[in-house]
Amino acid sequence: MKNFLGIFLAMFCWTGLAQAETVAPDVLIRNTVKEVLEVVKTDEDIKAGNQQKTLALVDEKVLPHFDFKRMTRLAVGKYWRRASKEQKKALTAEFRNMLVRTYTKVFSVYRDQVITVKPLKATADEEEVTVKTTITKPGSSVIPVEYEMKIGRNGWKVFDIYIEGVSMVMSYRGTFGSQIQESGIDGLIKALAEKNDKSATSKLNTAKASDG
Repeated sequence: MKNFLGIFLAMFCWTGLAQAETVAPDVLIRNTVKEVLEVVKTDEDIKAGNQQKTLALVDEKVLPHFDFKRMTRLAVGKYWRRASKEQKKALTAEFRNMLVRTYTKVFSVYRDQVITVKPLKATADEEEVTVKTTITKPGSSVIPVEYEMKIGRNGWKVFDIYIEGVSMVMSYRGTFGSQIQESGIDGLIKALAEKNDKSATSKLNTAKASDG
């Protein structure tokens, strides 16, 4: 589990910089990795497992760079077209919450992984690109991680991540499809909400136990 979560470390390496001009996605990642990793390594609250501070960091540094609506649509697949506007909004919110709470665990398992961003080979007019990176942990093999990104009015945003060739977003499609077949779209929304609530409660209890 720790190795799996560690893969997502690079996802937390973008800052919410004002985009006076569009920065190439690989340059954006490369320029901010050092800064964010310094925070992770030196912030005593985050190192101690302060969930509220970690979530605040994720909200500020990470969320602006992800297209959660597109990610959810890809994960839900053909059933997305059947969902109402309200259901799509709820699905996106719960899927976002699930991913955010999962990714915050990265900070508790950080162990000096080295992130290498490869130069992007793309033309200036491309609207979708793949940013290739590798994550190396001392004593472990190199893990290739690729970020699928699309340019929009608000700059480049991630809409999928491939870990060792496997799509993170698409890995949810089978589970989501089975849940929808069993209990409908509302059933999937309920299942995601319950999972998020359980995760939030578990973290709260852990924090209280640490304080005590």
